[in-house]
Order: sequence, then C-alpha cells, then structure tokens
Amino acid sequence: MSGGAVGPLTSRWRDSAQTPRGAVLRVFARVGAGVLAAVAVARLHDAHDPGVLCMLRRFTGVPCPACGCTTVFIEAGHGHLGAALAANPVAVAAGLGLLLAPLGPGRWWWQLSTVRRNTVLGVVLTLSWLWQLHRYGFLPA
Repeated sequence: MSGGAVGPLTSRWRDSAQTPRGAVLRVFARVGAGVLAAVAVARLHDAHDPGVLCMLRRFTGVPCPACGCTTVFIEAGHGHLGAALAANPVAVAAGLGLLLAPLGPGRWWWQLSTVRRNTVLGVVLTLSWLWQLHRYGFLPA
C-alpha cells in the first residue's frame, strides 16, 4: 500500500479504538506482546548474560532510579513475579499502567497540569532511587 492508503483491517482497528471491545482487544494485544518480549529477554539473558547494563551502576557501583527494569523483564519472563516486583516496583507499576492504558485509567494523568505531572514524576523517581539504594545496600535497613 502506498500514498497513505489504509487496508480494511487497519481501518477497522482504528475505528474500534474508542469502543470497549476495541480497548479490551488492545489490552490483550499489549499483554501478548509484553509476555513475548519478557520471555524473549529471559531466554536471551539465559543464553548470554551481558552483565550490568546500567552505565551509572557499571562505572560507579551506584544504582540509578531505573535500575532493575531489565531484571523486571527477565524475572517476569521466567514467571517469577515476586522477584520482578522486588527488582523495581515502579517499573512494574508503569508497565501495568501501559498495559491497561487502552481501558482509560490513565486519562486522569493527562488532565493534570504539567507542573503537577512533573512533581509526581519527580517524587516517583526519588522513591524509586531510594528503593534501589536500599536494595543494593547503600541505605541502612
């Protein structure tokens, strides 16, 4: 197809975006893609462990707020959901939010002012970093 022409399946997919059935189909598509990605990352990690991917942690030993995101995928791909949650609870919550976004629970987010969204992101990243520092033993228990 060329010149912006869309096929009938694409048109139906786009038209269903605002329907409850379309939202549920999108959630299933996202969950399916997420499961496939998690299993693929887990298998790839089993075959070839690249070591620490976080540059901050690799060069300084200090974890960043996003440390554990790859581990979340690896543990979820192995079916260890508790270990995935322990690796980075913020990444798990963000992932669930993205998976469920077609159902509309995140609409409130876009109704917030930019200042409030940035404040929430700052607080969440700070809490995530504190969790990672605790997880790696930089903070007392």
